[in-house]
Amino acid sequence: MAHDFRRPDQMSPQITASQWRAALRLFPYVWQHKGRLFAAMALLILAKLANVSVPLALKEIVDSLQHPGTALLLPLAFIVLYGVLRFGNTAFTELRDALFARVLQRAMRGVIYDVFRHLHAQSLRFHLERRTGGLAVDIERGARSIRFLINFSLFNIAPTLLEILLVAGVLFAKYDPWFGSLTLMTLVVYIGFTVLVTNWRLQFRRAMNQTDAEANAHAVDSLLNYETVKYFNNERFEAERLNRDLKRAENAAVQSEISLAWLNIGQAAIIACGVTAMMALAAQGVAEQRMTIGDLVLVNAYLIQLFIPLNFLGTVYREIRNALTDMEKLFGLLQSPPEIRDAPDAKPLVVTRGEVRFEQVSFAYDARRPILHGIDFTIPAGRKVAVVGASGAGKSTLSRLLFRFYDVTAGRILIDDQDIRSVTQASLRAAIGMVPQDTVLFNDTLYYNIAYGRPDASREEVIEAARAAHLDRFIAHLPDGYDTLVGERGLKLSGGEKQRVAIARAILKNPPILVFDEATSSLDSATEKAIQAELARISENRTTLVIAHRLSTVVDADEILVMDGGRIVERGRHDGLLAANGRYAEMWRLQQKAGHLAAPPTDSAGAPDG
Repeated sequence: MAHDFRRPDQMSPQITASQWRAALRLFPYVWQHKGRLFAAMALLILAKLANVSVPLALKEIVDSLQHPGTALLLPLAFIVLYGVLRFGNTAFTELRDALFARVLQRAMRGVIYDVFRHLHAQSLRFHLERRTGGLAVDIERGARSIRFLINFSLFNIAPTLLEILLVAGVLFAKYDPWFGSLTLMTLVVYIGFTVLVTNWRLQFRRAMNQTDAEANAHAVDSLLNYETVKYFNNERFEAERLNRDLKRAENAAVQSEISLAWLNIGQAAIIACGVTAMMALAAQGVAEQRMTIGDLVLVNAYLIQLFIPLNFLGTVYREIRNALTDMEKLFGLLQSPPEIRDAPDAKPLVVTRGEVRFEQVSFAYDARRPILHGIDFTIPAGRKVAVVGASGAGKSTLSRLLFRFYDVTAGRILIDDQDIRSVTQASLRAAIGMVPQDTVLFNDTLYYNIAYGRPDASREEVIEAARAAHLDRFIAHLPDGYDTLVGERGLKLSGGEKQRVAIARAILKNPPILVFDEATSSLDSATEKAIQAELARISENRTTLVIAHRLSTVVDADEILVMDGGRIVERGRHDGLLAANGRYAEMWRLQQKAGHLAAPPTDSAGAPDG
């Protein structure tokens, strides 16, 4: 996962243009429910009008009680009005929240859904260059930030500012202009101080987020590689590495808390000065009989109503800045354009025969290190072509290019004379079945993992695919059968069992083109022999590309390509390649000596190969 490695003091303390754009990108998700939005805003205004009217009713109650001759009915009426207004404020607020809940949840769901789809649309390179744990943290934080930003910007900041304006208006209209002026002055100083200090504090929040994300990413990475950690007895090493990450996060968090304490002290001082000045004015007005006790109570009630939410406004502003930082990362994922895209005029792939052709294909993951050089071969429809060679020769890269996980650097790949870059990726991948070398399973049931090859398949079809992949006996001995959970990445299954699940998936998908990438490398000899027979059966009348290290698995191929250094150095059938006594024959002899081959084959003359 990419991180910003600038020092915290090098980060911008201002809200950036990208953060504003991230906030604005929320608008369409909310606006699609504009009816509920307008109704919620109307309830918000009613709640604030009720809240501002409460001190006015309280003033009348106090002033009425100061005159013994006043009829009892008058204060009772104001007391009832006071209760109605209090209830109205709460009722309108709760109705607003209930009405807006669906808008909020759907907005969150829409954003996360779009981000998830976008991540799956990204190229393989995108995911190889990022840590899964770091991505998960960014999505989780981004989701929380969306909820916070929508809720508090609409229902805390906007209502508080509206209430301040209403209160200032009442004070200007009924009393000395200094009351309204002091209210607005206190508000301006408070907001200015909060903005300045919060911008300064943001550096610590970003540092804390960065170190926290790195710690989470390292922890997830370590747990995913649990067996490797055990193999090398590196539990202490992993714990110390995590502890170093957590220490950095701890220091950043402490700095954040210390700066928060200074912010709170400053805010309290500003509010205290404002409240003292206004109460002094009100007390002087009462002493000079320009104001009543009720007026003093009203001013005090307004101060309480104003400055309690105003104090909260400071917290909200800080959290909004934090939310914008988190949401910027979330929407930043959406701004990463997919490396591999469908052409504007891409059409669905039409497979009539299933012929696959590589024409002078060259490729490099990094321009400084080419992997393939002018690869040229054809897999005729319904035939099997095998690719063999040492590790790093570029064999598996062929399957990645065929699936269009990457685009070729030069040349082209054709299926039935259609350049795969001119067809939709969905139709291309629907036409190809894959049995990879390293099968990774979902942390779900065996049934789910087999059915993943074709999720709409019937249960009978799933069971038949498992039987064809020789999984039925293994499953029959499990207490939970097909409902057995396979664990994280399938760790509860052996390598051979996982590969048989992959084979069952390919059988269930039933595609016209098959790719076997070391499909039986994790199987014992007896199981391999049985599955090879099954693979031969499902490969009949299908175009098949077999990538193999174990040469015994490709002796029946219609053509064998021998790769070395990203080039095809030999090609032909098994017997012919042995007779040529070249690279293939050398590999065969080496595997014979290593015991990978059951028995030495005969060459074209019928004598054992040396």
